Formats: sequence, C-alpha cells, structure tokens
Amino acid sequence: MTASVLQAAHELTVEQVPVPAIGPRQVLVRIAAVGVCGSDVHYFHEGRIGSFVVESPLILGHEASGVIVEVGSEVSAERVGERVSIEPQHPCRRCRFCKAGQYNLCEHIEFYATPPIHGAFADFAVIDDDFAHAVPDSISFDAAALMEPLSVGIWSCRKAGVGPGSSVLIAGAGPIGIVTAQVARAFGATDIVVSDPVAERRDVALRYGAHRGIDPINEEIPDAAFDAFIDASGSPIAVKQGIRALRSAGTAVLVGMGADEVSLPVSTIQNRELVVTGVFRYANTWPTAIALVEAGLVDLDALVTGHFGLTEVEEALESAAKPATLKSMVVPAT
Repeated sequence: MTASVLQAAHELTVEQVPVPAIGPRQVLVRIAAVGVCGSDVHYFHEGRIGSFVVESPLILGHEASGVIVEVGSEVSAERVGERVSIEPQHPCRRCRFCKAGQYNLCEHIEFYATPPIHGAFADFAVIDDDFAHAVPDSISFDAAALMEPLSVGIWSCRKAGVGPGSSVLIAGAGPIGIVTAQVARAFGATDIVVSDPVAERRDVALRYGAHRGIDPINEEIPDAAFDAFIDASGSPIAVKQGIRALRSAGTAVLVGMGADEVSLPVSTIQNRELVVTGVFRYANTWPTAIALVEAGLVDLDALVTGHFGLTEVEEALESAAKPATLKSMVVPAT
C-alpha cells in the first residue's frame, strides 16, 4: 500500500509499505479520510511530544474513517463493506484501568501515530473490530473521521460536569474548542463563552455553539462567573485566567498541549474548592459522538477547510498554522 512516512522531524516520504496483517478480532479498513491533528503537526516539526519520540519511521494520522475490506477469523464476514469511524486505540483489556472502564489510561495501550505505532496516512489500517464503529450513510467520511476530535470534546464536557443550565468558559477557538462548544450546547449549557485572540476564530465559535466571544488580550474575563472551564489552547495565561473565572466548586479541564509546567493560582483553587484535571484521549465516547452528529446537534463537516492527498501531507500539516484553517483532511484516494 501507499503511505506517507515520517522519517524524522521535517522529513516525510511517500513509500510502498506492506499492508498490515489483521488478528482474529480485528478488521482491515480502506482509509477514506484522515483529519490533521495538532499532535501530527508536533511530531512533524519536533519529532516528539514529551516522552513520545519518533525513533524510527512512523505513519502519522489518527482521526480516520473508511470502509472495512477484510475481517479476522472471529469477526462476522457481514461487516465487509461497512462504513466505519475508527477509534484509534488498542488497549490491553486486562490492566486495572481497562477493568475499570478507563481504557484510555491503559498501561499498555497502543495508539495510532504515537511512536512506534503506525497511524492512518495510508491506504489501509487495522483496528480491533469493536473500535471500528459503524456510521450511517447520512454521515460523510470527513465527519466520520472527525468523530475522534469530537470525542475529545465529549470527554472534556463529561469531565467538566457540563449539563443543562451550565455556564462554560472555553479557551481556544481551534477545532477542539469549536467541537467542545458544540458539545456543551448539545449537553444543555446555557452560557457558553469562547476566548481567543483571533477575531475570525471567535466568529466561527459563535456560529457553532458559543453564545459569546472574548478577546483575552483586550477584554477582561469575568471572575468567578462559570461552572466549568475547558482549556483548548495550551496557553499558561489562559489556564490561569480560566481557573480564576470559575465560581466555587467549579471544574477546570486542561486539554490543550502547552508547556510541561505552569504556575497556578493555588489560593483560588483552595478557597473555592475547585477541581483541576486533565484529559488524556477518551473512553466510551463514539456512540454519543455518532448520535450527536446524526441528530444534527453537532456539525463536523463545517470544520473542514481543505483536502490533500498522500503526496501532499506536508502541505496539509503546514496548513494547520494558518488562521483560516480549522480542519485539513488527508484523503488517500486523491
């Protein structure tokens, strides 16, 4: 098969590589669409994310959809031809976290495009059969691929306790911030504020879920005004502003990739009994994601701002830095 392969930072090649073999409970998916994620961009530019280092050739891409073309010996042959959204992880299913249903924290998890596990910027990819989620014909392949970032938004809102009547501050109006705003609205939040210094992105947030937009550089973020704060920016300043914006017993959820260490307003956290937590991927979110999109409560197709072939992956990765870009999609068949 053809694949875009990261050899080292800033070095991509298009190669013919073996089609991956499938296990008894796995399926082979012909990839239809793959979203470009910030983690892909980090690996391309820096060759690492924290302790995850690209030490050998790696196929990037983990936001994927496609069609099942082959099944393992223990999977029903009726699934061949099924349109699917890929949940790009392979947990061990035996560790204490998997046993508790927290398989995103699995001690032995294998995740697409996290070294040394290959991702989906390729013609085909293999996934466990129960992590190939069937999607109806009414959902496009682009939207099916973007169930992955939508799952981050769902997981973030769940951890933040967002529900009917909630007030939510979201920092960052990139793709994760936009889908999180849509999820918060679908979950019943009645006051959704998105902060971002880029006016164009604030405008997009207002079209897709947010009730108000704030320029955090030139406008004051209200103190003690929100039940939940979700950071989708990775900005240390935004994190501190967001925590101070929480009313007592509020929850801050850190999603964006930023500095390894930041200073926090500890006295505010203590005096208001705030909960500060993080997000590491997601668990058990795909059924909700598919239902939200199918019901028209979340619009993922609107996020797509460009399509690229496997020979154009570098261009797709570079496009992520452009303010007008929300989601670039890699389409192997192009």
